[in-house]
Amino acid sequence: MEDLRLSPLKLGSFKSSLSGRSTPKGSPTFRRVHSGRTPRRDGKGSGGAVQWFRSNRLLYWLLLITLWTYLGFYVQSRWAHDDDNKVEFLRFGGKLREDVLHVEQNKRLDSVANESSHAVVDNTNIVHIGVNKRMHVTLAKKEDVTSRPSLSSRRRTRKASRSSRTRIRSKQKVRKVMETKDSDDQDQELPKTNVTYGKIFGPFGSLEDKVLEWSPQKRSGTCDRKSDFKRLVWSRRFVLLFHELSMTGAPISMMELASELLSCGATVYAVVLSRRGGLLQELTRRRIKVVEDKGELSFKTAMKADLVIAGSAVCASWIDQYMDHHPAGGSQIAWWVMENRREYFDRAKPVLDRVKLLIFLSEVQSKQWLAWCEEDHIKLRSQPVIVPLSVNDELAFVAGISSSLNTPTLTQEMMRKKRHTLRESVRTEFGLTDTDMLVMSLSSINPGKGQLLLLESAALALERQQEQEQEPVAKTKSSQSKIKNLNGIKKEKISLSVRHRLRGSPRKMKITSPAIENPSVLTATGKRKLLLSGNVTQKQDLKLLLGSVGSKSNKVAYVKEMLSFLSNNGNLSNSVLWTPATTRVASLYSAADVYVTNSQGVGETFGRVTIEAMAYGLPVLGTDAGGTKEIVEHNVTGLLHPVGRPGNKVLAQNLLFLLRNPSTRLQLGNQGREKVEKMYMKQHMYKRFVDVLVKCMRP
Repeated sequence: MEDLRLSPLKLGSFKSSLSGRSTPKGSPTFRRVHSGRTPRRDGKGSGGAVQWFRSNRLLYWLLLITLWTYLGFYVQSRWAHDDDNKVEFLRFGGKLREDVLHVEQNKRLDSVANESSHAVVDNTNIVHIGVNKRMHVTLAKKEDVTSRPSLSSRRRTRKASRSSRTRIRSKQKVRKVMETKDSDDQDQELPKTNVTYGKIFGPFGSLEDKVLEWSPQKRSGTCDRKSDFKRLVWSRRFVLLFHELSMTGAPISMMELASELLSCGATVYAVVLSRRGGLLQELTRRRIKVVEDKGELSFKTAMKADLVIAGSAVCASWIDQYMDHHPAGGSQIAWWVMENRREYFDRAKPVLDRVKLLIFLSEVQSKQWLAWCEEDHIKLRSQPVIVPLSVNDELAFVAGISSSLNTPTLTQEMMRKKRHTLRESVRTEFGLTDTDMLVMSLSSINPGKGQLLLLESAALALERQQEQEQEPVAKTKSSQSKIKNLNGIKKEKISLSVRHRLRGSPRKMKITSPAIENPSVLTATGKRKLLLSGNVTQKQDLKLLLGSVGSKSNKVAYVKEMLSFLSNNGNLSNSVLWTPATTRVASLYSAADVYVTNSQGVGETFGRVTIEAMAYGLPVLGTDAGGTKEIVEHNVTGLLHPVGRPGNKVLAQNLLFLLRNPSTRLQLGNQGREKVEKMYMKQHMYKRFVDVLVKCMRP
């Protein structure tokens, strides 16, 4: 047999028959058998990993499904909770699509129409429940439509869009009608020009900007960068709950808290239960984001927040609904209660024991609410905290008190001079003289604030002033009659002496006073002596400035009662001035001489306007009740009087006393200003707010 020649290939180059390869890769047989396959590269690299990845198709699809699910959840969460980025999601690198823009506009109009229509019905609990039910139904319909895309669903969406447009038009009509009704009611309260009721002066925002050469729009943040407050709120998310947007104490305080949080680096959202009032434009100017709706969207926004701060006892209905949707949400709510009447406690008591912390404004308010809780067997989760209000930086800056707005060119001394110029300008607008005493009271016009009782006290003070002015006149007339009798007796004696030719009698009975020859001169001299004896050098008038005209919190029936009282007292109506509701009140404080806080019932909860008036050096005449008696020290920073009609006589006496004693006014005002600088400035308030943040915020 012929010897077989073995191939010079190595044995290791052969594959086992079990693997299906019995020939080497380089042999012609291998090439022929595997000619239908894709040729492989001999070099090692990333190609092998790609080929391995392609061979494992199950892992490939699992990875794609995971990425797609994550992307879907991310987009959905951003869409649901972040309104600012909705537009960015829909742009696709260019302009917003017209169809999406149309849908977004319809949604916004629908939400605005819903809020306006519900605000008309007094914001009762029934209305809120109806809103939530309607919202749940619409959300369910949208989910059904998106889950089953078909021709029938497209037709349904078209019909729904048509019906929504018709509903929007009808709601806009209702909104326009209600707005006109509200404006008509406000116009009926106080006519702009009326001889009987006087005129409305202000607001003086443009005059402030001109005289002070500064406006609130120029402010550049007021946060104290070294404070603990700034350290705690930096990069945190807050939701502030407004019960309304009227220009009253609670909404303005919440707005200033939101501004301070923003300037310290926090993210702030505002949830508004009722949009009545004029603060919406101011919130926009301060760049405070307002949540479009007070239902589902507000609940989702609150769930993502580090802390929710409710600014009124009226917020009880929203808190109750929020905790129904999010049972653990009470642990992130701090409730800043700014009312002190029993009806507000009754409204809030169902959820008092469910929130994390209660915040009160004064010791009197805290004791009162704790007593009511004990009566109704309500156990709070933690001990309440007292955080009084403060004078904001803008008012302190104009008043000449040290604030974060002072600059090397706008020092405290410079601002005091500008405030004096502002005072003269505003008093000229009012038609006042330097000796007139302007008494001011700024608040919403309702029975709880006691403006009608203030008018009665002012009328009583004017009557007593007229009586006291008539007493010297009566004394002067009696003295004139006595002088005439004396002249007649003396003339008779002189004639007798001449008749009997008595020596020296004319010399002894000679009167050197010119009054005998000219009685009018003696009359004027007598009057002058009487005036000097009464320590009055010049006639002083009492003027009364009342606000706030046009506020949504005013009670129309009460305003009409005040106007009726003024029409029956013509002398008083000439002394009463009016001013509209405004946030630019520095000019009014600068022009005033005395401030009156005449809150009735249990008194004022705290009295934000009280400390603002004291910051401008005004003595305060307040009721001896509530938080006012904590702020105003009798005979030190002001004068107190009882509540109700028994206090009218005391208030009238206090008005006359300050009218006759300008030096006492200055002394009381200076003492009040010093107290505000020690206790009620912004740094004092936010130092106490640090305790709230430490107790309530998530770690």
